[in-house]
Amino acid sequence: MLRILIMVDSIDTGVTVSITPSEVLEYLFCPRFIYFMEVLKIPQHEEQRYKVQMGREVHEKKTKINREYLREKIGVAQKEISVYLSNESEHIRGIVDEVLTLRDGTMAPLEYKFAEYKKRLYKTYRTQLVLQAIMIRENYGKEVKRGYIVFTRSKNFLLEVPFHSSDFDSARRIVWEILQIVQTGYFPKKTPDRMKCVDCCYKNICV
Repeated sequence: MLRILIMVDSIDTGVTVSITPSEVLEYLFCPRFIYFMEVLKIPQHEEQRYKVQMGREVHEKKTKINREYLREKIGVAQKEISVYLSNESEHIRGIVDEVLTLRDGTMAPLEYKFAEYKKRLYKTYRTQLVLQAIMIRENYGKEVKRGYIVFTRSKNFLLEVPFHSSDFDSARRIVWEILQIVQTGYFPKKTPDRMKCVDCCYKNICV
């Protein structure tokens, strides 16, 4: 699970502001999550959400997955587990589930997800991997062409995610947008997908 922290100096005070990893994903679910959590400081009590709880359990038990099989399948020469990385110039830092060195000399992040693979890749998952790739390139000086996701609810299905230049541009834009909300207190538009509002913990206070 990616635990990204986006760091930026406050415009007025110079105090460092930290945005938790889940907030990066919540922003993609709905931009107003960042406003309610980081500007108004209203917690969402995610510990009460079943999927979040189960996702945490999966990450605690992931060592039971047959990693040797996964390594052989994707040509892993070396791996590091739960690696803390940072990239100050991109304003991100966090822990990567696995940092892989592949036999072709490139590197790749690997993520475990408490989810089923439904033949589509959500933008949240891709953005996580791309942000990890940015940190890996900065810290290891190696090319990162792809990332991997293990879907634990689909019998540990392994998905390879190739990266394109547009993916990196999109991830950097998302980081910038989040920082603008935190720095300025800007109240963003809500998600256009009204179905997401049904189970939203902020639905009673969202205008």
